[in-house]
Amino acid sequence: MPENPSGAPLEQRLARVETRLREAERRFHRPPGAVQLLPVSKTRPAADIARVARAGYHAFGESYLQEALGKQQELAALGLEWHFIGPIQSNKTQAIARHFDWVHSVDREKIARRLSAQRPPQLAPLNVCLQVNISGEASKSGCTPDELPALAAGVSELPGLRLRGLMAIPARESDFGRQRAAFRRLREARDALNAAGLALDTLSMGMSGDLEAAVAEGATIVRVGSDIFGPRK
Repeated sequence: MPENPSGAPLEQRLARVETRLREAERRFHRPPGAVQLLPVSKTRPAADIARVARAGYHAFGESYLQEALGKQQELAALGLEWHFIGPIQSNKTQAIARHFDWVHSVDREKIARRLSAQRPPQLAPLNVCLQVNISGEASKSGCTPDELPALAAGVSELPGLRLRGLMAIPARESDFGRQRAAFRRLREARDALNAAGLALDTLSMGMSGDLEAAVAEGATIVRVGSDIFGPRK
């Protein structure tokens, strides 16, 4: 079996992450299967995605549009679900609206309106999450928590979109308690929006280094790349 750059077979690494995820569900009293593992396949070849798909996964996260479009074409026969998880520039919205099933990184209404207007009418509404800069980092994309209620209200009215929830990439922390605190802020923001009348069902949060803390605080999607595919070159 070919091996990835870390030396462990890709399938073995995938199984390890899956085990971590299900153990975290049990540890934090989440229902079995409550959290979806989204393999992040940016920079990875289509052949690696096909291997993960053969292991039973059908949804993949991509951040680089042109690269993703090529892999979508190459893997079209597999009927995969594609999630765009990277920053969105205005000149990329049409292709994203046409070729993705989910977008996790909507952070301003201008982008949301473009995605809605450019979503082909024969397709189901585009599932979107609003990206929140939950740690207030200048280097990170995302709306501020104070901007979130108005953004959510506006996006929820757009016909080409289905507002599903929130996404965040908190500041990197090694302490488990601080990891949980950041994810708790995102969950509480989602709960506040639902209390105001929305019906959000998705928290896209947690990656290779903080998966367990995200599960503990209610993640429904965790986005894992390097622990599955090995270190990026």
